[in-house]
Amino acid sequence: MMYSGYQAWSDMLAPARFGAQIALSFKDRIGPFAEMDMPRRMFALLDVFQGARLTHRRPAYGIAEVTSGNAMVRVREEVVSSLPFGDLLHFAKDDVEAAQPKVLIVAPISGHFATLLRNTVHTMLADHDVYITDWKNARDIPLSAGSFGFDDYVDYVMAFMRHLGPGAHLVSVCQPCVPAMAAVALMAEDKDPATPRSMTLMGGPIDVRAAPTVVNDLANDRSIDWFENTLISMVPMRYAGRGRRVYPGFLQLSAFMSMNMERHGAQHRELYQLLADGKEVEANKIKAFYEEYFAVLDMTAEFYLETVDRVFQQAQLAKGELTYRGRLVNPGAIRNTALLTVEGEKDDVCAVGQTAAAHGLCTGLRPHLKRHHLQLGVGHYGVFSGSKWEKQVYPQVRAMILAMN
Repeated sequence: MMYSGYQAWSDMLAPARFGAQIALSFKDRIGPFAEMDMPRRMFALLDVFQGARLTHRRPAYGIAEVTSGNAMVRVREEVVSSLPFGDLLHFAKDDVEAAQPKVLIVAPISGHFATLLRNTVHTMLADHDVYITDWKNARDIPLSAGSFGFDDYVDYVMAFMRHLGPGAHLVSVCQPCVPAMAAVALMAEDKDPATPRSMTLMGGPIDVRAAPTVVNDLANDRSIDWFENTLISMVPMRYAGRGRRVYPGFLQLSAFMSMNMERHGAQHRELYQLLADGKEVEANKIKAFYEEYFAVLDMTAEFYLETVDRVFQQAQLAKGELTYRGRLVNPGAIRNTALLTVEGEKDDVCAVGQTAAAHGLCTGLRPHLKRHHLQLGVGHYGVFSGSKWEKQVYPQVRAMILAMN
């Protein structure tokens, strides 16, 4: 009922949003009149209204070229492995003179598409051969594809690492740091030749007990039954995933926005004012952010509930209790994969200490294979996106990969 109610509300607003788009199309047709104060304010209001909507399709990465070495090279997106719940997407570069280290970026399934890591990918492409876990929207996946839970996520990481082959590296961002670390531990214990040479964990909940945040408090204030009975919904009949139980992306986005509602309101007021003042360049920066932020992805119910239970409520990895298909995960088995952890000083999602806890779990790693970087002045997104990521965090990641390549 919850998903159907959301869909009904969205359908009800659709004609008004379409009307706003039609009205905006007249902006370039009325000449100088559009630059007068009243019309400009009217168009600004219409623009903000039609843009404040959720979408459910993956935005484009939009990375057509990057500077690599001393040249500008073209970038092509290639799906090199396609599985029911996610693709292995390769950002292939043309005319690169020398082979570069292969890197798998493990993206979160947390209500947004992997394109949220666009800046992460773009920055790393300068020096690396980059692949990413490009997750699919659960509401578009038929029931015939089966289920997708925590252990399946681990399977996908291992399968994608094997596709890259020996000598590759892994970079995990946010929520998937736990399943990614589990995958590396299992591969190391099995002496899998595709075990990554380095593992970078950025802003991930390895041990939520180390420094609980509002996110952790919310996860522990209710029982797992409450999460299942209250937040899980059924995909409506109009979609390919009809009948699949999901945690809807619109609910996750609502939770994220409620943590900083005042900031989001202020951003939209600023957007209106910039548009009303004719400052299109500045306005487009805010619009681009929210176009990405409002593109939501539904998670399978089993993956969401198992992540809440195993990662946020029980902290199984940190306690040495995490299992994969009945097999105990042993981070101490990691002996040759160098570890870099990255945290943001102002991170209110994964606070300082949660990711660094990985070092205490990797008891088989010698000290020279362990590094930690605390980035001052950034919150959660600043760890993997923005100027401080590009100028201060990325050099640490690049150095680790170079040292182990």
